[in-house]
Amino acid sequence: MSNVRPQDLPSGMNRDLSDGFHPRQLVQLAKEHAPEYPWLPDALASCGGGAWESPAYVGYVSRHNPNQSGAEWQFFANVVLRHEELGTVVIDILKGNRLGGIELVNRIPE
Repeated sequence: MSNVRPQDLPSGMNRDLSDGFHPRQLVQLAKEHAPEYPWLPDALASCGGGAWESPAYVGYVSRHNPNQSGAEWQFFANVVLRHEELGTVVIDILKGNRLGGIELVNRIPE
């Protein structure tokens, strides 16, 4: 999996905004509620901190020229999970069984 590099993010977007979140918190939910992606729990357990684009979104693959020929970001689907503490979580699944990013919906400013 190719990680997002700080230079791929707009200025000031490469700081840690995790506020205690780690993708490992989603492993069990992914096993239970996304069996169609059997690789996802392992990806969540091993993907690390990522690059926080906002307090609500952490990316793991550059979104430079998304879905264009040759771009790393080739969107496939979203997995929506309900976490007891985090609320609604949307996981971006990319083509080739790749984790693109994670959105913590409850952290989106109103």
